[in-house]
Amino acid sequence: MTHKPLRILPALFLTGAVALGACATAQPPATAAPAALASPAVMSQITESEVLAAQQAWGKALVQISTDFETGGIDAAKATAETVLDSAYGYNLGPVLFKPTLTTAPQTFRTTRDGALAYFVGHDEDFPSDKGFALNAWRGFATENAAIFIDGDVAMSMGKVRLTNADGAVTEVDKTWGYKKDEAGTLRIVLHHSSLPYNPQ
Repeated sequence: MTHKPLRILPALFLTGAVALGACATAQPPATAAPAALASPAVMSQITESEVLAAQQAWGKALVQISTDFETGGIDAAKATAETVLDSAYGYNLGPVLFKPTLTTAPQTFRTTRDGALAYFVGHDEDFPSDKGFALNAWRGFATENAAIFIDGDVAMSMGKVRLTNADGAVTEVDKTWGYKKDEAGTLRIVLHHSSLPYNPQ
């Protein structure tokens, strides 16, 4: 059966700056301050709705990579994954603290874009253990946050993520995300830790 691409990229993660209200000025009175003159602190404030939107966008992007792989092969999946990494993650800010679910030493932690791309789509001889986590026919995504912490232009969330594949099987992982707004007001992932739930048996 052929699946049509979902057509949700490339603007998937570009959340932009927080909308600003009117600010009273001395001369002339009752005039709204232009957004360009607004306080940088106000512009960079992260909201809970932005965090929730970023989580949903991440899940939709994972499904998109899977469906693009099925309809267009590895080249299509890789192009989508690269768009996601460039628009959602903070590699423009510095190293991203990315610990994927299924990685082992000496490549447990993926602080570079190349390492993250290899985890999502595989096909990289520098990361021979990566099979492409995003290529597993994912069809559904849901989050259950334990809590969200926000302090200005930095936010963190922790909770459960449930992924459903084409056969209806559900994979549950424990996930922590860290977010920061860049100078353009775009919310970016700067920390991404994922692990399987502890099973004492």
